[in-house]
This record gives sequence, C-alpha cells and structure tokens, in this order.
Amino acid sequence: MTHPRKWLDSVIHAPVRFSIAAALASVDEADFRTLRDAIEITDSALSKQIALLEEAGYVKVRKGFVGKRARTWLSLSPKGRTALTRHVAALQEIASGTPPVGDAD
Repeated sequence: MTHPRKWLDSVIHAPVRFSIAAALASVDEADFRTLRDAIEITDSALSKQIALLEEAGYVKVRKGFVGKRARTWLSLSPKGRTALTRHVAALQEIASGTPPVGDAD
C-alpha cells in the first residue's frame, strides 16, 4: 500500500503556488496583473513563486510589450498541468479517507 500523500507534489503543494497553478489551469494564458489580483498577492511574492514554478517547468513565462508598456503573460505548461492533476487527485484520495483500490483487509 502506498499512501496518497506520497503523490503530493512539493512544488505545487505550497498554498500560493497551488493557487497560481489552479488559476492558470482554467485559462490558456493570463497576464501578470490579472493573476496577481485573482490570487490576492503582492507583485514581489508572485514573481518569486512564478520563478519557482518556471524553474520546475510547470509555468511558461512570455514577455512582450503592449504599446510602450512591458507585459508578462503566464501559462501552465503540459508538465505543470499533469502535476496539478496528480496533486489534486492525491488530495481527493486523502480527503476521502478510503484506502486506495486494491487494498482490502
């Protein structure tokens, strides 16, 4: 038997990073400001957490300009989407309180 906590992803597990991944999972791409406002975090805190997610390969960062203003757009990578799906499944398994399939006493 393997307890589902072993399936939790340590990168996504932190509340802010989990919130970022979940917010990005519902859109193709989000600009930095919209994401910041949606998860109610400061610019510097969001930047730090995005850097960790990008380093893990979970988030893609695209920079560009709108007029003369620099803009940053963020998206969840396929690797990040898979990690989030597995993490949520593990949380659901833990919350259900039932043993994994195939573990009968």
